Amino acid sequence: MKAAVHTRYGPPDVVRITEVELPAVGDDDVLVKVYATTVNRTDCGFRSGRPVIVRLFTGFPRPRAGVLGNEFAGVVAAVGSGVTSFDIGDRVFGYNDTTFGAHAEYLSIPERGSLAIMPPNLSYEQAAPITEGSHYALAFIRHAKIQSGQDTLVNGATGGIGSAAVQLLKSLGANVTAVCDTEHLELVRSLGADQVIDYTVQDFTKDEQAYDVVLDTVGKSTFGRCRRLLKPRGIYLSSELGPLGQNPVLAMVTAPFRGRKVMFPFPRHDQEMVEYLRGMVESGAFRPLIDRRYPLDQIVEAYEYVETRQKIGNVVITVEPTSRGDREPTRP
Repeated sequence: MKAAVHTRYGPPDVVRITEVELPAVGDDDVLVKVYATTVNRTDCGFRSGRPVIVRLFTGFPRPRAGVLGNEFAGVVAAVGSGVTSFDIGDRVFGYNDTTFGAHAEYLSIPERGSLAIMPPNLSYEQAAPITEGSHYALAFIRHAKIQSGQDTLVNGATGGIGSAAVQLLKSLGANVTAVCDTEHLELVRSLGADQVIDYTVQDFTKDEQAYDVVLDTVGKSTFGRCRRLLKPRGIYLSSELGPLGQNPVLAMVTAPFRGRKVMFPFPRHDQEMVEYLRGMVESGAFRPLIDRRYPLDQIVEAYEYVETRQKIGNVVITVEPTSRGDREPTRP
């Protein structure tokens, strides 16, 4: 099968399109023929090996996962002998940041992994970006126990995490102030934001409103700068470690006290998560934004664009289907 492979850490051009073996399918595994995937910040970090701390998870001195890609949409091509929840031909989507593998024509994932039937009436390109940014946003929302009527601020509201956070917060009935640039004010309002701050005109950290939760989805602020925005028991969350890795440390330091605090949750994903997000999509409460689409053969260009940090929502990769003459996998 065709796959985007990297055998060393480095810039986008370390990735090469090459032929590799089909992934193994165990008794409890599902083999998915991938029609669409994405390139996101996680892929970029694991490909580059930066910050260096990620190599504790990705491998020294070379990456363990040669084929990246953590979210996908496609068709079940084969199932293990113990699989009962999925059948060959099912249209599925999901998330896999354990072994990755979605930047390829086929992906193997456990039946009980983060895998679900696709929402109806969605294309594969629309379904592929449902999970990555949104599962981070969902983890932050749940960890902070955000409820209806609370005042929240989302910095970076046009990114994959931020655009999902705005929509998921509104589905809970929270009041949402979103931060973006001039060009995308109307787009962010269409996601449901109650107020929008144009960061090219106004420093959002000087806003006069007080918030129950400030969520920085792009890591361009600090607890110190945002502390004045928080109500007496307000919570600050960031998707990044912060300068000198301060956010996990501040989360531990502020946790015992009743005042303003930092939270730094580590997101989990499972079938409950993907089923929840499927429900949000089916109800119309959530739709992942798509910025650009690239074929798998142009994945290096996709990486280069994502690393400009200017993407709006998600960058989708269309994986070319196997040609009629290629060998199709069968039930193990």
